[in-house]
Amino acid sequence: MKIVGVAACAAGIAHTYIAKEKLVKAAENAGHKIHVETQGIIGIKDELKEKDIKDADVVIIAADIKINGIERFKDKKRVEVPTDTVIKSPNKFIKKIESII
Repeated sequence: MKIVGVAACAAGIAHTYIAKEKLVKAAENAGHKIHVETQGIIGIKDELKEKDIKDADVVIIAADIKINGIERFKDKKRVEVPTDTVIKSPNKFIKKIESII
């Protein structure tokens, strides 16, 4: 499965990057390709390209705040969760995504 995502927390520091790290590790361990953009205090990093979004099977928004550019995902299957969900149970979360896609 090809996954793209955005991680963002209220402060834009710790949870943003921890969520990205946990999500990437869990998805790759399950054999999926993943690219996660972060939106934090230092701006947007690892920005998703239009082709990445187009080719994705699912979009994961792991965010505690409203993210910038949500309209990019209007025609995609999208799962939105708080960053804590991805941080606390990343493997379980990826299994859940597999079951619904």
